[in-house]
This record gives sequence, structure tokens and C-alpha cells, in this order.
Amino acid sequence: MARPLRLGTRGSPLALWQANMVADALRSIHGLAPDAIEIVPIRTTGDQVQDRALAEIGGKALWTKELDRALLEHEIDFAVHSMKDVETIRPPEIVIAAIPPRADTRDRLIGADSLAALPPNARVGTSSPRRAAQVLRARPDAQILLFRGNVDTRLRKLAEGEADATLLAAAGLERLGRDDIGTPLSELLPAPAQGAVGVEARADDSEILGLLAVIDHKPTSLCVRAERALLAGLGADCRSPVAALAGLELGQIHLRAEILSEDGAQHQAGEIIFPFHDKSAPQALARILLDRAAPDLRALFAA
Repeated sequence: MARPLRLGTRGSPLALWQANMVADALRSIHGLAPDAIEIVPIRTTGDQVQDRALAEIGGKALWTKELDRALLEHEIDFAVHSMKDVETIRPPEIVIAAIPPRADTRDRLIGADSLAALPPNARVGTSSPRRAAQVLRARPDAQILLFRGNVDTRLRKLAEGEADATLLAAAGLERLGRDDIGTPLSELLPAPAQGAVGVEARADDSEILGLLAVIDHKPTSLCVRAERALLAGLGADCRSPVAALAGLELGQIHLRAEILSEDGAQHQAGEIIFPFHDKSAPQALARILLDRAAPDLRALFAA
């Protein structure tokens, strides 16, 4: 290709780090020159609107729609996303071409050593329904405050006293060189696909798909796709408090998941172990969780 390959990304520091990680991997594996890949930052609606919850203004599509448009209009050749921010149902013209090795899947609590150590009636800043519900399940006395913005913005808000604590993805902190901040919460299941980066391309662009295939990490890809299949089976959206984590065990996938009410008072958890080729197992776990759930918890999901 005579011109540089154009890699689209959000413009946040974390998104740019992830884009450069993907670009460096492609340059290394394919022996490309430094200028063979051009990083194209694209400002998304989700970056522009910071004072409202995603569920109020369009959901996860706010992180992807501008990149989708640029991809489909051939302004970029491929796009990099944090996979937990990508809608479960994607346009048929776009495919997830590669998922590199996953980073730490856990959340980190910043402001206290544990949820139990939070002060009474602690103000916890988050924009995640999943994190809010999990905090309230452990600490019903907590007050949840809306926290939006990139990592530095949320850390600044915390330092300025807008909240007593917040939760951030360990992967994002590590990628930004901030892995000394906060306490990992191994007891909380993360968001589906947390810690994973995905690379999307046009479904009909065989040249780019072939280029990207070599950076796909099969174990990560299998696990992330299982977690996303669970989301599809639940009919979950950005309003639905759901957590999931898949891992490989003895040649099979072990998928754990939970759904919660928004206040954390109701909760259903389950797990399933299945062979790689069983594409129906995540949906089966979703049905089990919904069948066990009380009507008002089930109503948070569209399945």
C-alpha cells in the first residue's frame, strides 16, 4: 500500500496508548517502517459530553459511532477500542479483526484499602452501573456520585474532594504508568471484556483483515467473545449492571457472571464450563441467570 495505514482511535491518553501499542505490534511483526501506520485521533460524543451518564445520552455507541463512520467512509483503515466500551451488536459491515493479549481484568479502589474500609456513608464516584451496584451490594450505606472523564480527570476530582473513593480499571492505570495507585479488588467480577483491546476493520477488506489477524491472541479472543456472547444473551445494555469473566481451564472456557439490581440489593450469579466450539453456552448461562432473577431484576435486561 503506497500510503500509510490509518489507525483510528479516540484521543484520550489511554486510547492513544492503546493505539500505539497496536501500531507497534503491527510494525514489529510485519517489519513495517515507523511511518507506515498513521494514528488518526477522532473525537467522540462520549468524550465531548462529560456531565451526564452514558445511558442518558446514547450508551456505548457514543464511544464508537464516529469511528464507525470514519471506517465505513474509508477515512481510516482500522480502529482500536477498549472492548468493554464496544456495543454488543455491531454493524455487519464491521468485524472485530483482532484482540491482543489482555491486561489485568480487575478494578482498583482508590481512596480506601477495601470496600469494608470505606467510611460510613462514603461518597463513591463512578459512572458504571455495574460498579455502583457492586459497591452498594457490599456497602448499602454508600452514596454513588456520577464520575465521568478520563483517568486523570477522575483522579483530579477525587483529589479535590468531590468523592471519598472511586474505582478504575487496573488495566488502564497500568497502561498509563499509574499501577501504584489504589487497591485491586479481586473479589469483584469485572465488566465483560475489561482489560481487553479490540481492533476493528471493514468486513470486506481482506488485506487489512489479514494484516491484523497475526496480532489476535486466541486465548484472549475466545474469552472476550464468550463474555460478549453472554451480554447478547442477556440483552444487556449500558444501563444493565452485569459482570463477567472468562478464563481457560484444561482446554475449556470457564465463564463466571452475575447480574445485579441497580441498588445491589438483588443479585444472581452463575458459572459454566464449556468447550471452545460451543457457541451456545454463554447464552445458556444468560438464560439461567434470568430465569432465577426476580421480575424487577429481570426487567433490567431485554432478553
